Amino acid sequence: MCFFAAPCIPPQRTSLSCAVRLSHSLSTFHLLFVYHGPACPRALQKGALTEMNTRYKQSDDSSDPFGFFKFSPRPQKGPSSSRERPPRRNSRKVLSLVLLALCALLALANHFLFSRALRIIPFSEFKDRIASGEIVKVVVGSPYFVGYTSARPAPSARGFSLLSEREAPTYHAIGVLSDSFLSMLDERQVVYSIKPRERNYLIETFQYLFPLLILFFVWRFFFKRMASNVSGLGSSIFSAGHARSAAVEEGKVTTRFADVAGVDEAKEELMEVVDFLKFPKKYTEIGGKIPRGVLLVGPPGTGKTLLARAVAGEASVPFFRISGSDFIEMFVGIGASRVRDLFKQAREKAPGIIFIDELDAIGKSRLNAIHSNDEREQTLNQLLVEMDGFDNTTGLILLAATNRPDVLDPALLRPGRFDRQVCVDRPDLKGREAILRIHAQNVKLAPEVDLKAVARITGGYSGADLANVVNEAALLAVRSGRAQVIETDLDEAVEKTMIGLQKKSRVIREEERRIIAYHETGHALAGTFTKGADKVHKITIIPRGTSALGYTFHIPEDDRHIVTEQQLLAEVDVLLSGRAAEFVAFGEVSTGAGNDISRATDIVRKMITDYGMSEKFQNVALTRRGTGYLAEPQLAREYSECTQQYVDEEVARVLAERYRAVVALLTEKKELLEYIATRLLERETIERDELEEVIRCEHDLEGLKKRLSQQQEGASAPAQGQSPPS
Repeated sequence: MCFFAAPCIPPQRTSLSCAVRLSHSLSTFHLLFVYHGPACPRALQKGALTEMNTRYKQSDDSSDPFGFFKFSPRPQKGPSSSRERPPRRNSRKVLSLVLLALCALLALANHFLFSRALRIIPFSEFKDRIASGEIVKVVVGSPYFVGYTSARPAPSARGFSLLSEREAPTYHAIGVLSDSFLSMLDERQVVYSIKPRERNYLIETFQYLFPLLILFFVWRFFFKRMASNVSGLGSSIFSAGHARSAAVEEGKVTTRFADVAGVDEAKEELMEVVDFLKFPKKYTEIGGKIPRGVLLVGPPGTGKTLLARAVAGEASVPFFRISGSDFIEMFVGIGASRVRDLFKQAREKAPGIIFIDELDAIGKSRLNAIHSNDEREQTLNQLLVEMDGFDNTTGLILLAATNRPDVLDPALLRPGRFDRQVCVDRPDLKGREAILRIHAQNVKLAPEVDLKAVARITGGYSGADLANVVNEAALLAVRSGRAQVIETDLDEAVEKTMIGLQKKSRVIREEERRIIAYHETGHALAGTFTKGADKVHKITIIPRGTSALGYTFHIPEDDRHIVTEQQLLAEVDVLLSGRAAEFVAFGEVSTGAGNDISRATDIVRKMITDYGMSEKFQNVALTRRGTGYLAEPQLAREYSECTQQYVDEEVARVLAERYRAVVALLTEKKELLEYIATRLLERETIERDELEEVIRCEHDLEGLKKRLSQQQEGASAPAQGQSPPS
């Protein structure tokens, strides 16, 4: 032991280290030998082991600084030891690679060192060597004739020789066994024999099994890949039928009704569900039954999932969340199996809430043969069966959300299943303000920020849109280096989410800027002087998004639930006023009004086909309107060619009539059009207050110009009088 350790130990401590460790080792073996005899009591054995451990622990580490004489390394305590241990799976991979490399090396060595090199010669040369007496023995086999010589090779000068060098040289030739060849062998007294063809059953078996093995390994590889894709990463394919629900334990749902705003009526409906989960006896004693299923219906982003989490948080019960698309996979029967597994898990932890998001993914009507799907129908049937098996006393309630209630199967909506529908619509002005206040709780707002004004300009926004506005405003404030969010950040965030990112770096020719300025001014004037149009909030010629070279921001005074015919025509006038302003100012039009014309055409067409606002088809709806919140394109019209011709002619007539009216209005206000467009070219943006001041001074524009120039001179005079900083 000392001889191996001595070269690694410092010279000044070699002898001492070896002596101490050697004496300790000898004493240890002595203890083991003495106390482990056949007549030794168990107590003495235990005492000997204790003494051995004590001596081992008391040994000075300085006697063996490198730890060469330790029998085994001391285990490290703590969680780090398990983390430092290499993964077993990787070690298996390394071992497999080493074994494969070793097998390949042995195969190469066997081929080059121990195999006989075949000397293949022509058959004529083979017969010549027989005639010359060089070949003394012939073995006729298949496919070669093998000729053996009697000569022995000379010893190798390098000290070793290969197997092929140590044997007598042989010759191989491919020929035909004939009588003349046999006669020649007899004449030369050559020993010959005919070797029957040997069958190597091992090789033949391998030849049959090798393709099967390749197919097996390829199948196994793709089978494992499909299993991981179907049942999740790292899981088995046999667990594919288990539900992928995100289960949240009791008391871990932190969402409350106070975190939900803008849907007060929906909260009131769901509070009854919470009360049942908290106090079920109050309902069962009187004979009442709580709805087994509650369907949350509304546009995307209105807070349906948030409401479901709030119900679970208020009731302090387990919450199982799963999407409708998680039930359907490529294997038949997995959807129904996952439905069974989901309800089994929920019943084990009842009372609780099951929430299925996007129910229309599995609950589409089975009456439509075009969209029929056997796997989805099996999943839907299993869901219906599980809902029928609900016991009202178990406290298990099913919540579901969808934005396509019109495509759901009628069996889902009947009493006893989803017998209560709760509408979660977009918030009104008051609701938007409440939602903004909730999302602004964690954002530092400046004291002068008016959230009600922000709510007024975000008409039609959902809760998710408002949350995005607050977040974008915070990011803009950080980008500008401010510690608080000001009202300008919120306005910019609204425009960014509505129209797109501002692109001040886009280069636009001066001629195009003039056309854009007159175009947007026409929108603003039409919105100001047309009865029933929305008020103008801002005009700008700064490009935004992908296609907006400028825009006019209109804001309705109040939330609208119905729109009159006059308001629809006013919106058409505002859309056509951009092109009309170009015609009044330049005598020609451009392609900048393409989107405006498309929107105006859609409005007029809907007035005729959907709303019955035409002279010939008054009070007649020519198209069907769905009850869903996601509009689907109509693939086929439901009226004749003559009606279609009338609709096209009526649309063209109404648009031409409104365009002439707008051109007349802007021709009358041409001086005002010129002034605002020039002002817009100078400043790029005109706010609502400045526009209203210009409109009030319509008949005294010269005086307005003088007042504005005096204000600019007064503002620049103090700046010119200031001394430059030292």
